[in-house]
Amino acid sequence: MQIQSNFSLKPYNTFGINVRARYFSTFSDIEQLKELSSHNPMTIGTPPARFILGGGSNILFTKDFDGHVLKNDIRGIAKINEDDEYVYVRVGAGENWHQFVLFCIKNNWQGIENLSLIPGNVGASPMQNIGAYGVEIRELFLELNAFHVHEKSIHKFNLRDCQFGYRESVFKKNHKDQFVILDVTYRLNKTPRFNTSYGAVEKELQRMKVHDLSAAAISQAIINIRTSKLPDPAAIGNAGSFFKNPSVSKEKFAALKTEFENIIGFENSEGSIKLAAGWLIEQCGWKGFRKGDAGCYDKQALVLVNYGGATGAEIYNLSEEIRQSVIEKFGVALEREVNII
Repeated sequence: MQIQSNFSLKPYNTFGINVRARYFSTFSDIEQLKELSSHNPMTIGTPPARFILGGGSNILFTKDFDGHVLKNDIRGIAKINEDDEYVYVRVGAGENWHQFVLFCIKNNWQGIENLSLIPGNVGASPMQNIGAYGVEIRELFLELNAFHVHEKSIHKFNLRDCQFGYRESVFKKNHKDQFVILDVTYRLNKTPRFNTSYGAVEKELQRMKVHDLSAAAISQAIINIRTSKLPDPAAIGNAGSFFKNPSVSKEKFAALKTEFENIIGFENSEGSIKLAAGWLIEQCGWKGFRKGDAGCYDKQALVLVNYGGATGAEIYNLSEEIRQSVIEKFGVALEREVNII
C-alpha cells in the first residue's frame, strides 16, 4: 500500500485544474480499499477527510484537498449470466466508460451504444444516472456492489435501491460520501432495440449513408455529433455539460413562450417541461465568452472550459455569473451537474 504526499491532481481531473492532495493512493481490489479506508496516514490526530476519485470527469476542484484521495482502479469485464433476451455483464468501477461501450458493441451486446464517448469511468454511471440521446443508465442497470466506508461492509443495490432521477441517485443524496461503488452489473439486449429518436442522430446516420442500422453505426454517429460540439478534455479542459437541463411547470413554460417564442422545451415523464439549458445560457450572451483562461465553449454554451491556466475558483465564479444571468432573464435557476470540491 503506497500513500503519496502533496500529490498533484492535475492529470486526474478533466478540467486540468492544478490542485494538490495532501495524500493520494490507488486501489484495485476490495482488500486494498479496506486497508486504505482503515489507515490513518497521519501519525498524530484524527484521520483526514477522504475523497474517492474515479475518472475525474464530473468534478471541479476549487482548492487543494486537505485529505486523502483514493483513486478507484478496480477493473474487469465479465459476462455473468444470460437468458433468451438478455446478457448480464459485471464491470469494475475503474473501467473506462467509453471503452466498455466499445467492448459491448464488439460483442453484439445492445442498448448501450447511445452512451458512447461519455467521459469518465463505470463507477460514475449509476452515481450520476448518466444519459444521452434518449437512453439513461437506469434502463440498462441491474445491480451494483458498494463498500460502506464506515461499516467496512459490502452492500448490494438494485434498481429501486438506487433511487435514480435526472442525473441523480441515492449516492448523491442520502448516501453521499458513504459508499464506494465497486462494480456494476448491466442487463443488455441480445437482439437489437435501437433508439434513434433524437433528430440529430437520425440526421447524422443519413449523412453517414447508413442503410443497415447497427449498434456500431449508432455509436459512430453519436461520436461524430459529440466531437463536433464538445471539446476534447485532452486539448481543452472541461467536464462536458456543466449544468442540468432545468424543468418548469407547463404554466411557467407557456408564460416564457409568450416572451421568448423560440425557447426550447420538451415534456418529460413527470408532466413538466424540460428546458434546454444551453439555449438559455446562449440567450444570455455567454456562448464563446472568455475571461482569462476560464470560458464558455464557443460551440456549446452548456460547456465551461479551462483554456490552460484557469483555477477551479475562476470557473466556479463564472458558473455563478451564468446562473444569476439566467435567473434574471428567465426566472429559471440552473443546477450544476458537475460536483464542486
